[in-house]
Amino acid sequence: MPKTYNIGVEATMEIIGGKWKPIILCHLRKGVMRTGELRRAIPKITQKMLTQQLRELEAAGIVCRTVFQQVPPKVEYSLTDYGESLEGILHQLCVWGEENVERRQDCGEAVKLLQWDK
Repeated sequence: MPKTYNIGVEATMEIIGGKWKPIILCHLRKGVMRTGELRRAIPKITQKMLTQQLRELEAAGIVCRTVFQQVPPKVEYSLTDYGESLEGILHQLCVWGEENVERRQDCGEAVKLLQWDK
């Protein structure tokens, strides 16, 4: 029996949905990153969750994992060509979030954004 989606966004969210995947992808669209760099860029994610999310994105063909045979081991992550096709979506999510923070600040909410995409 074929998998059925009611709307295209369901298929998208199955691959990039969740709390951490879009954040990981937004960082990787800026270039190749090592695991430690991703951990520092996303301080609230645990190592276990980062590893799990990266594995799922790799299995979906969105992220490429490159292992260098050296001591200590070196692993780099980057977007595949398929992953780079998400650039427009990821950029729009970042811009919407930035505008949302500005709107909330204008309404007097104490909220700040540490990194801007604009």
